Amino acid sequence: MKSTVLCRYAKVITLAVLVALAASITALSQTPKTTETEPKPSSKDSKAAAEKPAAKPPFVLTVKSRPILNISLKADKAKMTEVAQELSKKLKTPVFLGPARQNELVSIEFNELTLEPALQLMSPTVYVDYEIDTGSNTPPKPLGIYFYDADQGEPPLTAVVNGSSQSLLVEGNTEDGVEPETEEEKQKVEEQPLRVSYLNNTLTLKAKKQPLPLVLLKIGEEIGIPVDIQDQSLTIVDAEFSKLPVEDAVRQLSPHIRLFMRADLTRAERRALRMVLSEPKTTQQNP
Repeated sequence: MKSTVLCRYAKVITLAVLVALAASITALSQTPKTTETEPKPSSKDSKAAAEKPAAKPPFVLTVKSRPILNISLKADKAKMTEVAQELSKKLKTPVFLGPARQNELVSIEFNELTLEPALQLMSPTVYVDYEIDTGSNTPPKPLGIYFYDADQGEPPLTAVVNGSSQSLLVEGNTEDGVEPETEEEKQKVEEQPLRVSYLNNTLTLKAKKQPLPLVLLKIGEEIGIPVDIQDQSLTIVDAEFSKLPVEDAVRQLSPHIRLFMRADLTRAERRALRMVLSEPKTTQQNP
């Protein structure tokens, strides 16, 4: 009798233990697993991230045209190709790089320098081709900038300056090239209505009532450059000057001349490339 009661009592205890164990397992299975995750950034952290400054560009190039053309550049290991592209874009002028310069990194800083001093700081060898309008007070217009290697040599003369037409001067004298020996011969030379000489990049001219096209063709012959005569009107020139730079000389002759020049900034030299006598611009009158 007692054994039966104890057996039943043991079964009840065992059943209770099993029920409690099952409830515990169920509770554990429903408890969410905790994982180590990064805390979500607060609004303060998000604001700080948004205000974090962006990476600085390798260079900043500024070109201003007023009061005069000036350039500012701050570069820290910037690619010369990218600097040249930006300079070309802002100046609206082609910029050419020598082969060695295309892979170069530059670090430089200067502020508000005029064109040529700025270009000289950017390259050890620099050429600039210009167009000069003798009838305008505006500075020479750069047509091409060359940042060349030190041993590359000069750019082709027609790299950016070329023309499809050229006028020719046809004249002859059996005494050309012969130095006058007697005083009488020297006097005849002095009395010639047109005399032009070119020495050390300067022009000396004496013209007595000579047609402008003839004067310019004679200058072109002395310098060794092509001359394009587009204005066929026979404007008469009566002028005399001595040892003037070509640019200053042609300004004295006519306001309708376009002179193309090359500046070698490394050697501080300038040379004429081409000269054009343009037709006068016609002004349209309002009806």
